Amino acid sequence: MLLSMTGFGEGRAESPTIIVVAEVRSINNRHLKISYRSSDGYHNLEPEVERLVRDRVRRGTVQLNVRVERRSRAADYRINSEVLLNYQEQLTKLGGVHTQVTIDKLLTLPGVISTPDASSADPEADWPTMEQAILAALDSLDEMRRREGEALAADLRSQADVVESELAGVEARSPLVADAYRQRLQERVGQAIEKVGVTLEPADLVREVALFVDRSDISEEIVRLRSHLVQFEAAINEAPTRQEGVGRKLEFITQEMGREVNTIGSKANDSEISARVVEMKTSLERVREQVQNVE
Repeated sequence: MLLSMTGFGEGRAESPTIIVVAEVRSINNRHLKISYRSSDGYHNLEPEVERLVRDRVRRGTVQLNVRVERRSRAADYRINSEVLLNYQEQLTKLGGVHTQVTIDKLLTLPGVISTPDASSADPEADWPTMEQAILAALDSLDEMRRREGEALAADLRSQADVVESELAGVEARSPLVADAYRQRLQERVGQAIEKVGVTLEPADLVREVALFVDRSDISEEIVRLRSHLVQFEAAINEAPTRQEGVGRKLEFITQEMGREVNTIGSKANDSEISARVVEMKTSLERVREQVQNVE
C-alpha cells in the first residue's frame, strides 16, 4: 500500500468552552519538516502537535494550522465601571444629556465591556479538544494520501509492465545476436579477402565471434533486472511501518533497474535490443518521477 506525500485534511472539535478547527497540508520532501501555526496562547503546544504528526507522517513538508475560538459566555465579559462613570461624567458636562441615554446604549460605547482575549487561553485544559481536531485532520489527510497512493501504484505498475515486456523481448533476441554478428562478420571479411586472395580460416571466425559473445553477454543483467522488478512489485504491496515508508526503497530499486538497463544498452550491439532499451529507459524515467511522490 502506497501513501502519497501530497494531501489536505481538515478536522473540527468542540467543547463547552472552545471550538477548534485544524487544517493540515502536506507536500513532497525527502525528509520530515513540520510547520505549526495556532491562535495566540497555544504556541507552547508545538511539541505535542509534532508528536501527533510524527506518529502519522514519515516524510514530507507538513503545514498545520489550528484555530481556537472561545465560546461567548456571560462570565467571560466584564463591565469596566471606571470607563462607564467617565462617560457619564462627560455626558453630565454636556448639560443633562445623560438623562436621554439609556444603559443599553452606554454599554455599546468603546471600553465599557471587556471581551475575552488571548490571555484567557488555557492550553492545558484546551489540549484534549485541540488533539481531537488535529487527529481528525490527520485522518482526513491520510484518506486523501491513500487515494493518491492508489493512483501512483497503478501508474508504477503500468510502467513496470512496460519494462517487463521489453525485457522479455531483449531476452528472446539475445541468443540471436551472436548469429547475426557472425553472418555480418563473415560477409564483410569475405568481401575484403576476395580482393587480396586470402582464405578465411573457420577457427579465426569462431574465435572472433566468441570474443564478441563474451563482450556482449547480457544474461546476468537480464536476471538482475527481472529480480529488481519482482522486488519493485513487492515494495508497492508492502505496508509502510511507523518508522519508515516505502518511497526510499522504491527509489533505490528504480536506481538499480536503471543501472542494469544502461549496461544492457552499452553491451548489446544490436539495433532491436537498443530500441527496447530506449523504451525501458523512458518508462523508468516516468517511474523515477513518480516515486518522488511516495512517502
